Amino acid sequence: MPNPDSKRARLSEVLLDGHGLALEDIVSIARDPEGRTVALAGGAAEAIAASNALKHRLLDSGTPIYGVTSGFGDSSTRHVSKRKTALLQQNLIRFLSSGTGPQARADVVRATLTVRANCLARGVSGVRPELVEALIDMLNADILPQIPERGSVGASGDLVPLSYLAAALTGQGTVTHQGRSKPAAEALADSGLAPLTLEAKEGLALVNGTSFMSGFAVLALHDARELAHAADLCTALTSQVLLGNPGHFAPFLFEAKPYPGMVDSAGSIRALLGGDAATDLGTLHPDADFAELERPVQDRYSIRCAPHVTGVLRDTADWAHRLLSVEVNSANDNPLFDVATGAVGSGGNFYGGHVAQAMDALKTAVAGVGDLLDRQLALVVDEKFNNGLTPNLIPVVGPEDFEAGLFHGFKGMQITASALTAEALKWTMPAASFSRSTEAHNQDKVSMGTIAARDARSVVELVQRVAAIHLIALCQAADLRGLDELSPPTRAAHEAVREVCAFLDGDRPMDEDIERVATLIHSGRLRGVVEQHTRKAERTGAGR
Repeated sequence: MPNPDSKRARLSEVLLDGHGLALEDIVSIARDPEGRTVALAGGAAEAIAASNALKHRLLDSGTPIYGVTSGFGDSSTRHVSKRKTALLQQNLIRFLSSGTGPQARADVVRATLTVRANCLARGVSGVRPELVEALIDMLNADILPQIPERGSVGASGDLVPLSYLAAALTGQGTVTHQGRSKPAAEALADSGLAPLTLEAKEGLALVNGTSFMSGFAVLALHDARELAHAADLCTALTSQVLLGNPGHFAPFLFEAKPYPGMVDSAGSIRALLGGDAATDLGTLHPDADFAELERPVQDRYSIRCAPHVTGVLRDTADWAHRLLSVEVNSANDNPLFDVATGAVGSGGNFYGGHVAQAMDALKTAVAGVGDLLDRQLALVVDEKFNNGLTPNLIPVVGPEDFEAGLFHGFKGMQITASALTAEALKWTMPAASFSRSTEAHNQDKVSMGTIAARDARSVVELVQRVAAIHLIALCQAADLRGLDELSPPTRAAHEAVREVCAFLDGDRPMDEDIERVATLIHSGRLRGVVEQHTRKAERTGAGR
């Protein structure tokens, strides 16, 4: 008889202690729940219990504690009896459940649960170990609170969205479990779990943090990194199908201006080109007064300067990674309990300013890459600039195969790419600039970190589809030009795209093709296929 715990034993276990959670593990938990399980790290339960014990000692001593023996926000001067501290936490969850908009997707909710459990596992929030264990149990059982996306100003953290998480933990509200919408109490029971009754401070500890914005932010950052790889691939293919000058990506140029992301991007493009960084432009006769070169010395900016654009995204992503790594491994609720000194401190760790800044910067860098790809696409489809390719990449071999005006090729695809790019650029207005004074002027300076993170998610999704359209067009152009122009890595990319998107041999709807190629980018499969060939080329020293 199989051991029911054998499957769990085979899973990769992620341990939470509030200090060492990697962003990559959050992504894995969020998007591969069958392959990960979560548990408290050794010693974390003791640290959590110690801060909880301090909370109770301070309660017994009559020390006023914000949100524990006082009301919330501008009600903090109103004393609450120790006997009613549990009821205060229940009411907090009730009045905050006022979110609107679409429900957050499953991966965002899993990321939120993971980050919230990790932040509380740090052991300064004054909650019981049982509460953190209950969050982890709900995550491992894939019981996902249905959380409306809108309603957070990013300080005091994600109060409104996280109230739905807290409600589900106590058996209230609605969740998604095993693909079905259920009452939270039913889903907990189906998984052999019991609702938790909150005690003093625990409701506040659940809702008063930056975990919802961090869930969006971590996933958006991961996807933005995939887009950087896709953009380098698009640039290499654009250079090849337009018979461009690979010398624009020579190491010397980037050693002279060594931004790490730009150097990496140029190196990536060189590898995708098969290591080629030189081209034969011909030789002018020294006595000639005038001669026409067969190809230009310099390609247009959208090709020549591509590493300078995608490099900004790479460097911004590295910076955002550092900020988010701090955020998801922080205690970001209020108040916090200092076991070493026996004191409770009230502060503002719930403020999502770093998340807001990181996401406002990230979405701007991603939108810039989208604009770059849209400009490259414009060159590829336009017969005035595509160096002998057909207009709109229509599948023409000769005049006898074409009825003028009957077929339009990639005309509609370019219109869509332009629309998506414009929308992405529109979203780059920094959300952090729109702080509002709210909650009776108690929250009179707020971060808008959640809106910034949601914006970044939206920009990434738009640019994923711009990249997909461009890749489909580039593969069409490669087929028209001849695959001999491609290197082994770009030929591998062509083959991967062709597995999900056929050559356009006549006008047809392309909407499903866009989504399939966008999924190829988003999943990392395209990068994986291409990197196998770039690594092989590096080992063998092979070019084209």
